[in-house]
Amino acid sequence: MRLTDISGQRLSDIRGDRPRDMVASAVGISVSALQMYENGKRMPKDEIKKRLACYYETTVGWLFFDE
Repeated sequence: MRLTDISGQRLSDIRGDRPRDMVASAVGISVSALQMYENGKRMPKDEIKKRLACYYETTVGWLFFDE
């Protein structure tokens, strides 16, 4: 499984029932960008990885790198 697939699945799972637009707005990214990250089509830049990890109260390592 590719790293983007793993992190995408984690992003989708951790978002849970929260609307995508709410998360995207809180993190300062577009809804389409968040959707692409969750679908494993793109990997966010480091600054966005930090913002997402902070929003979800987890680490960048767990969210994007650990299997």
